[in-house]
Amino acid sequence: MAHNDDVIAAVDKAIELDVIIGMNTLLCALSEDTELDRDFRYEQQMRLRRAVYNHGLDVKKRREWEADQRRQQLTRGGIIV
Repeated sequence: MAHNDDVIAAVDKAIELDVIIGMNTLLCALSEDTELDRDFRYEQQMRLRRAVYNHGLDVKKRREWEADQRRQQLTRGGIIV
């Protein structure tokens, strides 16, 4: 079970760092880890997949917000400044 604890810690750290490359690398490593039970592997991979998905949503929302802020800054009273 120590290996499972190490995997959980690695997944937690990858999610905390919120870096796609690290999460994808860990996804691949989990796929090739023969010591893991299938259900446990699936659970950890799904945690990473959800984190990658949420990261994408956050980026999209931030870009939309930034575009809206630029639009508001450039237009005042319906006139482009």
